[in-house]
Amino acid sequence: MTPDDLLTTTRSVRRGLDLDRPVDLDVVRDCLRIALQAPNGNNRQSWRWIVLTDPEIRAGVADVYRAAFHDRNADRLRRLDELPAETRSVMSGARLLAERLHRVPVLVIPCIDVPGGRLPDGNQAGLWASLLPAAWSYALAARSRGLVTAWTAVHLDREREVADLLGLPPGVRQGALLPTAYPLRTTFRPGPRRPLEEVLHLNGWHGQGS
Repeated sequence: MTPDDLLTTTRSVRRGLDLDRPVDLDVVRDCLRIALQAPNGNNRQSWRWIVLTDPEIRAGVADVYRAAFHDRNADRLRRLDELPAETRSVMSGARLLAERLHRVPVLVIPCIDVPGGRLPDGNQAGLWASLLPAAWSYALAARSRGLVTAWTAVHLDREREVADLLGLPPGVRQGALLPTAYPLRTTFRPGPRRPLEEVLHLNGWHGQGS
């Protein structure tokens, strides 16, 4: 797999997960070692990684996730048949993941240790830039080893419930949830994206992208 292939075909896989094939924890560790090479502010390395393999703990997190998912999407789920086809497909896949999350072999929750536990006011890009690139590196490393992930953050609507369930200190804030499993298929294509010319601005907002 070339770097371009890896970067353009690492998808959020919600439907085609092999829920019966175990994932070797040593492979997850290898992926996390690679993730630790990601950039982070002042090399503070304030990230923390929660890896869940215990079925009962996964089930508890999945229960919270499902509740948050249905709270967030209740209206869209009621009107599912009325949604555009692409939106309907994404929403159906997300609902399926929520229903089966407890069966995904490994759940990875990237966290960051925030001094005092209080997120800063205003733009938080600098804070999360010290965690989210590493989480994406984990997803890429998993893909290169034949695993797939699904980047989601729905549970953050009930972040404190998950934190209490896992015994996280108040200063540890969660950034995402990465269900990790082997896929039922091995080939993936680039996802549908808007043309670069529609989103590129040269030398300022009003600069043309072409």
